Amino acid sequence: MADKGKMKSQDEDLPPDIKDWSKHQVREWALKLDDVDDGVAEILLEQDINGPSLLLLDTEDFKKIGVTFGPAKLIIHARDEIVKLKKEEPTSSTNLPRGPCKPYPFCRYNDTYRYMESDILDITESGASDLIEPCHEYKAYNGTTDESTMTRLTEEVIRFAAACMNSSTNGTIHFGIGDEPNFTHGQVLGMVVKDREAYAKKINSAIDYFEHKHKRTAHSCIKPPRFVGVLNRNETSSDKWVLEVDIVPDSTLCEENIYHTFNLDTKKAKKKAKVKETATAETTPSKQFFVRDGGSSKDLLALPKAMEYNQFVAGQAQRAQLRKQAEEKHLNVIKSSTQGSRLSQMITGGSLSLDKSHFERYVIVTNKSHPIHFESLGFLAELNPIAVLDFDPESAKDGLQCHFKELSTVNVHLPEQYKITEGVEDIANKLKLTRTTSWVFCNGGIEDKAPSDIDEWLMDKGSSVRDVISFLCRKEVLPNKKFLVIFLLWSTVSKKMDPLVETFSTFWQELRGTEQILCICDNEKAFTSWKNLVDARCGIDIARRCIYELSFTEVNGTVLSLLSKNRRSSRFLPCGGGSNVLLEKKVERDLNTLEVLCVNQCEGGNEDKIVIEENFYKGGHVSWWNFYFSEQPGSTPFIKRDTFNFIMNTVIPDLCSLGKACVLFNLMHVPGCGGTTLAMHTLWTHREKFRCAVLRDSNADFAEVADQVVKLLLYDHEEQLPRVPVLLMIDDFDDKEKVFDLQRAIDEECTKKNIQSKSAQVILLNCMMSESSEQTDQTEETVFIGNNLSETEQKLFEEKLVEIEKAHKNADTFYGFMILKKNFKPEYVQGVARKTLKSFDIHQKHAQLLAVLVLLNVYCKRASLSVSLCEEFLGLQPKPVCGTIKVEDGFGKFSTLIDTCSVEGKVVFKAVKMIHSSIATHCLQELTTTHNVTKAEITDLLLTTDKLYESTQGKDKLLQDVRHILLKRHYSEDESRFSPLIQHIASETPGLEEMVLQNASKRFAKDAVVSQLLARYYYLKKKDFSEAQVWALRARNLSKDSSYFADTSAQVVKHELKYAIENYKEEPVNPEKLVMFLKMAQSAIEAFKETQNLAKKESSQRVCPFNTAGCLGEIQVGVLVIKVLEKTPVFSYDNVRHDIMSGVLSGDMELQAVERNDKRHNKHTQYYKILKQFEDVLCILRSRMKMNFDFLDTFYVNLGSRSGMKDNREQSILGELFRCFREYAKLFCKTDSAALLRNKTMNNMLKLHEARQYLEMQKADTYSGILNCLSDGISPEIMEKIAKWSAFVCEPQHKPTVKEKINFIYVNVVLSCIKLTSTHIQPYWNLIKFLCQVLCEQIPLSENLPLQFIAVVLLWPQQHCPQVVLSKHLSQMRTCYYMEMKEVYNGKRPIVHFILGKKQGYERLVPLGEIKRCIGAGQEDFTLMWENGKIWKKKQVEERLCRVTGRVKNKLILADTCIPGLKLEITPMFQSQLSGHAQESEVSFFIGFSIKGPVALDIK
Repeated sequence: MADKGKMKSQDEDLPPDIKDWSKHQVREWALKLDDVDDGVAEILLEQDINGPSLLLLDTEDFKKIGVTFGPAKLIIHARDEIVKLKKEEPTSSTNLPRGPCKPYPFCRYNDTYRYMESDILDITESGASDLIEPCHEYKAYNGTTDESTMTRLTEEVIRFAAACMNSSTNGTIHFGIGDEPNFTHGQVLGMVVKDREAYAKKINSAIDYFEHKHKRTAHSCIKPPRFVGVLNRNETSSDKWVLEVDIVPDSTLCEENIYHTFNLDTKKAKKKAKVKETATAETTPSKQFFVRDGGSSKDLLALPKAMEYNQFVAGQAQRAQLRKQAEEKHLNVIKSSTQGSRLSQMITGGSLSLDKSHFERYVIVTNKSHPIHFESLGFLAELNPIAVLDFDPESAKDGLQCHFKELSTVNVHLPEQYKITEGVEDIANKLKLTRTTSWVFCNGGIEDKAPSDIDEWLMDKGSSVRDVISFLCRKEVLPNKKFLVIFLLWSTVSKKMDPLVETFSTFWQELRGTEQILCICDNEKAFTSWKNLVDARCGIDIARRCIYELSFTEVNGTVLSLLSKNRRSSRFLPCGGGSNVLLEKKVERDLNTLEVLCVNQCEGGNEDKIVIEENFYKGGHVSWWNFYFSEQPGSTPFIKRDTFNFIMNTVIPDLCSLGKACVLFNLMHVPGCGGTTLAMHTLWTHREKFRCAVLRDSNADFAEVADQVVKLLLYDHEEQLPRVPVLLMIDDFDDKEKVFDLQRAIDEECTKKNIQSKSAQVILLNCMMSESSEQTDQTEETVFIGNNLSETEQKLFEEKLVEIEKAHKNADTFYGFMILKKNFKPEYVQGVARKTLKSFDIHQKHAQLLAVLVLLNVYCKRASLSVSLCEEFLGLQPKPVCGTIKVEDGFGKFSTLIDTCSVEGKVVFKAVKMIHSSIATHCLQELTTTHNVTKAEITDLLLTTDKLYESTQGKDKLLQDVRHILLKRHYSEDESRFSPLIQHIASETPGLEEMVLQNASKRFAKDAVVSQLLARYYYLKKKDFSEAQVWALRARNLSKDSSYFADTSAQVVKHELKYAIENYKEEPVNPEKLVMFLKMAQSAIEAFKETQNLAKKESSQRVCPFNTAGCLGEIQVGVLVIKVLEKTPVFSYDNVRHDIMSGVLSGDMELQAVERNDKRHNKHTQYYKILKQFEDVLCILRSRMKMNFDFLDTFYVNLGSRSGMKDNREQSILGELFRCFREYAKLFCKTDSAALLRNKTMNNMLKLHEARQYLEMQKADTYSGILNCLSDGISPEIMEKIAKWSAFVCEPQHKPTVKEKINFIYVNVVLSCIKLTSTHIQPYWNLIKFLCQVLCEQIPLSENLPLQFIAVVLLWPQQHCPQVVLSKHLSQMRTCYYMEMKEVYNGKRPIVHFILGKKQGYERLVPLGEIKRCIGAGQEDFTLMWENGKIWKKKQVEERLCRVTGRVKNKLILADTCIPGLKLEITPMFQSQLSGHAQESEVSFFIGFSIKGPVALDIK
């Protein structure tokens, strides 16, 4: 309610002007004033005080008539407030209430909507309706910024906000909107605002009225103030505004909370009282609880009885649920629009082109515009309207006409000039009607013509505007049925007397219908208002001739795209439903890491079709032009590969339905089979549905790429939902880990920009070469395209060949096309190579250059040579008369084998490449077999020809490619493998590879990796260990702190030792050799220890992921030492001596004692002497090997790559680790398990020893080894044996260690996952009890992490579970993880071992392997499904897992548990899934358990 004059409720209205009040009305007014006695009103009546005399009274006058000072001041203040409001209103009759209008769109800030003074908002003050539609409250506020007035405004905001939040409804409070009794309910008054910032700061401080725990929520629910402009009645601008504050109590924020507020002054008093203990005043703050009650906010705590308050609080949970349902229903109504297509149809009369439009002329009718519209005027200028009927009187000053005349010539007219006073053609000629745009000011604004109020316009100017319309509709002026009248409703039309309604009616009558009328506005409320007004005035439904779902930016882009000249000169992005926006050149240039594919790509261009197609068919890279030409009349469609429809109809729609911001799928392809073409074809087909782009450089900074991808997504889309997703093609990636890194970077950028959506916003199409040519099954995660055409594809290629041969004379050189058409037959490619290379001579420069290019393309798939390099090498110089020679001509007869392309890298340059990978392969074979040019010869030419490296353009790329062919190797179990090139040279021309590598070291003199390559070559191939050490030392000197080069030095010694042992055939080993072997072993072990230390330093400093080579190398040396000692007489001649060796290497026996008990010690004296020299190494050999085995097990079992996949190198390492452990177990874990099971009389201690040996042999003596049983395919029988002997070891009489007890717990959990029915599993609650007992013991630091992990897993709150302080175990687990893993977890992600399930007992823990089995996907597809979040949509997975709820807190989630009041911290697996979830909002998720702590999966 308005509070001007502090009025009580009033039954009758008073005249708005005090001058018009009678003495009785003065009395009535005084009676309604708060805090003024009724006797004062009677005195005023007795003294005949009417309105005019009331205005003259001051304090002294009141005193003279018997009114005391206090009431006098109140009356004067109330009178002055009314006078002040009166002065702020326009002096004309416009202060009288007028027609209805709509409120400003809720929760929007960039709309062009404005109020008109004295209009009436057509929505009354209200309470909650459907909780989404906002309730409203009006306040007539005077706009002053004094402290008391601003405080009062803030208090009003707080009362309203708290009421909305408690009532779970959206709402808007309006300041500057009048209410009874002084004004009509909802009357637009406006207020003068001099300092917007002051209001914003004051309203922002409103959260201080809330309880501290709810301040953050209140801050999120109370939106920033919005200042809406107020127009005068004649549509001119005023200096007034309506201040509005929106309240949005989002269910994820407010949930079931209730919100009390306090009086700010009493809160401050309370704080002061706490500081001053001597204060005696009572400072209890005044607590309030507001709810919406009809059109006002009611304080339930102010009521005498608490019943209503208690009832309201009891129903809060139900209200919160209703709010959540209402939000979901509101989001689900979002649908895709087709209005872009409809606009194109209607504005062109169905031709879809403005060049061929059915309409020859356009007439525009427009009202008050907003400055934001001036950014979208291009389409208006392009329409070149014959006339604009402008109803904005300020249009010439700073409105539409002012800005339009900068784009086009206009003639300014008044309506009176169109009155027919002479011949029609004479008038048209005088007005220059058909030559330039006639701008008709229909409501004054020029030549001192005063604008009219809306209610007066029809009488003042209606007749003359009707004359304009009649004139324009005459057949002599505009062609019959060939012009379109467009109503551009920049502002909402909300009054039946609005001039535009009358104008529409006149056009409708003149044109005899609506087929030549188009109405455009940019929101549904404006459309509804216009539609209803037209219906009331004309009795017709105008909906089918209206566009209202597009912004004016989209209208602008869509119309501009209908002109061919614009489609040639401008570029457009899709906005959905056939609408487009103009992509500004500056914006596109800013997106420099992306090649953006626009809706109108290639249209209107003048590229040579013959040249473009020939280049592609010969083997050149496909371009957008190829797709464009294939869609033109007379062309056969672009060939669709079989997988194309699968991608279009299954893969893309499926990805769009996922809830993760950035999703990914792989298109794997064999080189040269058309994989990149298929990927680009996918983008081309989707260019109108997605914002498509190609990543220019795979080595670009991913943070920059992510920023630009999100900018492309949001371009002209900020407040619009749903957005058009981005489809980003990435090519040339050789490492899937990098692909996942890019996906995460985009995810993080979406999180940063707080992008919320129920569907994917960015789809990554990863086009990647496959190392295998074998066809794999198509899945929705990975599509494979191989080098074997189907019958359907072969038929399409044959049809295309017919078309090609008709259009191109040289189709026989279209090798790229023919290779596919011939279904990759090697005979065809071999024939092409042989025929083309017939005259090859390696002594000719162009032949040398081709040989180099061929070699590079075979061993580096994307290799090329810059055009400038080729020109310099071939001596191609520009000719002053004839111009430049094409680089292809420099290759002579070989030009049909090459193609030019553009290379994106540090710089962009033109380059030359081979037309097809199979052409390059067969050319290399032909050079070798027919022309005797070896790979070694070509490589030597490449490395030693300085001229190839003199060109500055493309030099870095060439060096990168050369380095790649020398160094890039395919890892396998055979560690002696080198790069394919080096191996092929070694097999083709044995010995020459050394010369090649020596030349490589000169070309890359400061490259440590090349020196390392030489070292590897000498110790693996040549067995020249001294030379290898020289190169290893050189590599170390170039990169001193690298663990990888330290490892190379250690590998030299290890391989020397291995080679020496393998080549020593005598047995037993003689003393001299034993000394040599042990010295080398000692040296190698020390070198590997140094490697380990450097690796930990690198990882902890985040230089690179942890390098495990040092740990594995030390283990391998240990195995070699065992082999040497087995050949030593001291340990070699019987099994007993074998056990003695085990004891010595375990540190259980001293060599001196062994020698003393050796019957042949005299014969073995020299050996004992040697062994004692190395006793410090030998006695800890087993412990060092065991430590490294356990360390690597912990590393590989608990930490995975960020992509979740193991590459070939890692698989090779694990295979070698397994081999070494078998050798270790053969010596140190020797046990007869069968005898152990049979012999019941065996000595108990011996049996215990044998049991422990068995557990160690099965790697069941460590928690990581036991966990590994979940994934290594161990048989249930062996697992049961492990459980049996673990239980035996843990019997109390055997005094098991804490570690053995912990292992026993792990064994039971793992066995339950492998064979739940096993009789060897301990009863679940017995195991829980046992765990609690272990937790009470003294725990060694080394066992803390595994114990805390299994404690968190098993003691996660459930019914009947023992009460433990689980938060303590969580905290200790995280601390232990960082302490133990800090040196190795860089670049790794903790592996989730278990996920919380729905069942009870052991079945409550669902191992990750079971999820994989449920889905039945391979490792790569499973990883993609995990990253995309698709895995959780599988019904069989959802049914097995338990979804938990919790609240967001900072970057964590506080998970709810079955124990009241207990909430546990959980980290999201993917932080981006918290995007859009505000603090304290409720989410649901699955819980996964990793060694780092529990993680939240599939957050919703």
